[in-house]
Amino acid sequence: MDLRFSAAEEAFRADARAWLTDRLSGPFAGVRGRGGPGDEHSLFEERWEWERALGDAGWTCLAWPETYGGRDATLLEQVIFYEEYARAGGPGRVGLIGEGLIGPTILHFGTEAQRERFLPRIASGEELWCQGYSEPNAGSDLANLATRAHLEDDEWVIDGQKVWTSLAHFSHWCFVLCRTDRDAPRHRGISYLLVPMDQPGIEVRPIVQITGTSEFNEVFFDGARTAAENIVGEVNGGWRVAMGTLAFERGALTLGQQLTFMNEWREIIEVARRRGNVADPVVRQRLMQAWIELEIMKFTALRSISSLEDGTLTRETSISKLYWATLHRELGNLAMDVLGPEAELADGAPYDLSLAQRIFLFTRSDTIYGGSNQIQRNVIGERALGLPPEPKVV
Repeated sequence: MDLRFSAAEEAFRADARAWLTDRLSGPFAGVRGRGGPGDEHSLFEERWEWERALGDAGWTCLAWPETYGGRDATLLEQVIFYEEYARAGGPGRVGLIGEGLIGPTILHFGTEAQRERFLPRIASGEELWCQGYSEPNAGSDLANLATRAHLEDDEWVIDGQKVWTSLAHFSHWCFVLCRTDRDAPRHRGISYLLVPMDQPGIEVRPIVQITGTSEFNEVFFDGARTAAENIVGEVNGGWRVAMGTLAFERGALTLGQQLTFMNEWREIIEVARRRGNVADPVVRQRLMQAWIELEIMKFTALRSISSLEDGTLTRETSISKLYWATLHRELGNLAMDVLGPEAELADGAPYDLSLAQRIFLFTRSDTIYGGSNQIQRNVIGERALGLPPEPKVV
């Protein structure tokens, strides 16, 4: 893709930079740089207020039609905004799943009534979402899901369990994959439901991570209900919609997250300077290699995003996920090596971690969620390279 910016695009950059600088140096200075890996629990109410401020100013859901709260922004304009957001130290987005996953899914697969009901509230930051995909026995093998739903008096009644549900304890809605025909083949008989979280029959249990925080949760459904019309796509046709959501997950907003890795790289350099090992030739080489790989990550992601076709996973999207997840994990390893013996000591009692330590611990998950590295290699081998699939266990 052509990354030369026009005069209009540079004006867009100037507007974004001015707004972000003004707000993050003024009323929202307290959330600047907060809410990243291992810090996602911090200042939630303040960051939700920031989300609503973004929405009020039109800086959320940039690519969406103006009708639903967006700007009809081009891909380059989205990239420009996320570059400026990372440069300004914008906090971790609490509306990430709504804007990046369910919003594009409803735009592409939903009804007009669903677009009018849900999209403006996502764009404004009013309603927050979580994702009900993984289960204890259905992670990488998502088609093995057992959560079920049936229609009763114009409502779907849902029973089952989801796990690793990020931000469920803060969310107003969850998009849930349910089995609605137990006799259908594995990838059929699945429906894609939109479920309100604040109701009897839903229990959320936070899972404590190795960072000491709880970004994700177990969610139990025991007779939870949602209206019959809160289904995206056809009854028993949810698998296609679910794969579309996974494709949108690789979109421009994810690039926005990845661009913040450069801020982490700069933090590691500051640690190296403080410890006096920034002049070590091996450390310098590893720091510069990380910078090179971060640049490769950005351009690989741009190429991947430009290849997305109507919510369809492509070869490029799988390659991009494998690359950035491994890179981010290795950036965590570099942080620990730069810290040296200090890496073994918390900043304070009982478990007060430094940013470098949080990066190291949190990035263990990057190569697991959203399709583990092993699964991505299978996808690349079978779908991109045309290699024979793994033998099936009978």
